[in-house]
Amino acid sequence: MPSNPSLASTVATFYAAQSGFSSPGRHERLYDDLPAAPARLAEITRGLMIHRVEGDLFGYDVPPDRLHDDAETRYLDDILTIITERNPASLTRPRAFADRFVGVCRDFSLLFCSFLRHAGIPARLRSGFADYFGSEGFHFDHMVTEYWDDRHGWRLADAQLADPRVTTAFAIDFDPMDVPRDRFLVAGAALQLIRSGDADPQSFGIPLPDRLLAGEWFVIGNVRLDLAALNKVETLLWDTWGAGTSSDDDLTDDIRDLYHQVALLTSDEVRFDAARIAFADNENLRTPSTVLSLAPFNGPRHVTLR
Repeated sequence: MPSNPSLASTVATFYAAQSGFSSPGRHERLYDDLPAAPARLAEITRGLMIHRVEGDLFGYDVPPDRLHDDAETRYLDDILTIITERNPASLTRPRAFADRFVGVCRDFSLLFCSFLRHAGIPARLRSGFADYFGSEGFHFDHMVTEYWDDRHGWRLADAQLADPRVTTAFAIDFDPMDVPRDRFLVAGAALQLIRSGDADPQSFGIPLPDRLLAGEWFVIGNVRLDLAALNKVETLLWDTWGAGTSSDDDLTDDIRDLYHQVALLTSDEVRFDAARIAFADNENLRTPSTVLSLAPFNGPRHVTLR
């Protein structure tokens, strides 16, 4: 009978500790009555948030200012401030939609990750592409949480799916606490498929009301985000820095080669030490103190991180 997987103590310690982004900070006391079961923590996360495109699904008219501003909140302590100002009840109590934080996939993943780390469970955000949100054959820009299970190893979990109304709407046929790795491709795995010619670059991205953002350049941006998240720098999805482009036409061989090397370190089997070194040593990969935020509603601006 195969033995249970093991996790190096240095890796476990690193991912079980909060980051500057995931720390509840002044709100840590709110975590006192949280359970430790990952599935229950995902349900609690889901009960505190609504995705900003879910208004029609839940029959809720999201206020325009919340559409614009909630998802611009970078740090978990500030997210918790918004949640508790709207309703000061225990975090274990699901909120009415009018009291929920209006975010995106990154916010669900960050809050869930914070809960898991508080419970002593190693957890990290993963940036990549999901095929379960609509158009067949298209992989939507998405972020999930990866957590350590002592029996099964690293598992992908999507707290955004922890509501039967969501799983029904998207005909989800898998356990949201164990997302199959062929249904959510981490960014490095997606880039390797593109490089080998086994995937169409235009099938990875995000459809906007006025245009489609997709292509190899877009996947490369997600590889950069994923590397940062693996180093516990869990920025907004539209924060940009370092080497990259805004179209496939502008990609150079040097940029492709750089991110191909990163993809080899950050696919389903993460090479922890090498990913840490690559992030720390390469200024084209490392998140600087000031990033360019290409906010979809509020417009581009430079933001200095804490």
